[in-house]
Amino acid sequence: MGSGGPVVRNELTLRDLPEWQASHKSQSARAAEAGQLRTLRRLAQQGSAKLLGESGESVEIPATVRSLRAEIARNMEAGKAVSVVAENHELITRRAANILGVSRPFLVRLLEDSKVPFPMVGSHRRVYLVDLLTSKAKRDGARHDAVKRVALV
Repeated sequence: MGSGGPVVRNELTLRDLPEWQASHKSQSARAAEAGQLRTLRRLAQQGSAKLLGESGESVEIPATVRSLRAEIARNMEAGKAVSVVAENHELITRRAANILGVSRPFLVRLLEDSKVPFPMVGSHRRVYLVDLLTSKAKRDGARHDAVKRVALV
């Protein structure tokens, strides 16, 4: 793994989230949480905010953190799972393929064709999340441009 800080191993996958939510929250608890998320998003969008600790210590929350918090709240309100991962987080090829929505062998071909950069860790390929997302954006852009060209003909 890279030296980008600690990696949390225990994680809920998108597949697990609906079952986990259903088993851990009542309808009223979900409604209360939805209201809290709306309030959090609204407050995060209004400007400066402070975080207040139990001992009364407070700290101003930077604008970048406020906007991230608002985005997280918006996605959670919509029932989407949210993960925060460091850009230099290394992924195994199966996980990288899942993110792209392709098969693992197809991803391996992309790696071998130098379409996505990757380091080797022993005999295993790893993919940095930032490289994967950059390649995905380029691929999506090229696909979008091709559709536009075909639509104009």
